[in-house]
Amino acid sequence: MSARRIIWRRFRRNHLAVAGLAVILVLITAAILAPHIAPYSKTGIDVDHVLSPPSWQHPFGTDELGRDVLTRMLWGSRVSLSVGFIAMGIAVLIGILIGSVAGFYGGIVDSVLMRFVDMMLAFPTFILILAVIAIVPPGIVIIMVVIGVTGWMDVARLVRAEFLTLKQRDFVLASKSAGAGSLRLIFKEILPNALSPVFVTATLGVAGAILTESALSFLGLGVQPPNPSWGNILTSGKDNIETAWWLSLYPGLAILITVLSYNLVGEGLRDAIDPRLWETERYESGQTEE
Repeated sequence: MSARRIIWRRFRRNHLAVAGLAVILVLITAAILAPHIAPYSKTGIDVDHVLSPPSWQHPFGTDELGRDVLTRMLWGSRVSLSVGFIAMGIAVLIGILIGSVAGFYGGIVDSVLMRFVDMMLAFPTFILILAVIAIVPPGIVIIMVVIGVTGWMDVARLVRAEFLTLKQRDFVLASKSAGAGSLRLIFKEILPNALSPVFVTATLGVAGAILTESALSFLGLGVQPPNPSWGNILTSGKDNIETAWWLSLYPGLAILITVLSYNLVGEGLRDAIDPRLWETERYESGQTEE
């Protein structure tokens, strides 16, 4: 049985992880189809239904301007999921680059790069993001880039550790003896074998990026009105907490469920790719040698 099939088989046994994956797929589908399934305009104002409670006409109620909360949450899911994927993609690319160079070359290169990583880790990430946002105008693209360039350190350390182990393996030494250059050794031989744990970290990182974007939007430093996001809908809920409970409940639940789902999938992947349990799987599937 191939490694991929073993991973998928072990992942499916984790029912919580499968449930989390199902929720993520539903959220992605809703975000993609938001322009078609949203019942109202995302910026449409209805002064006759200001702060209306949930009803058949407005299942999630309306906000202080009469805008439909369900519609704004569907559009806001596009923002949150886009930030999560793109910001973590930026972080993974930076982390892989720095971790690969540090782990492959070692010596003074490794020392300099790892001290830089330690310096970045010494700064509280959210405070660093706030400092950058205070300098540049807030916006969705800026949020993605800032979260990405401040969240790559864990990926870099993980990739470096994998490289330090893999570069001493026989298949790498054989390629090196055959005349393979540094770029081929890094990107063709070592890196593909070092990516499995990176996927786990990236999955967990998407949840962290979504939470960070929501917090920034809640503070008024993220996505700016009238564009909707779960964070700035929560801000409306804070201002009307005593009279419009639905403005806090539904976006809060959306953030909770989304972050929890990504964390469950990440934990499931971590268990599924654990090489210490693979021998047991191969034995059970009849793949061990007699």
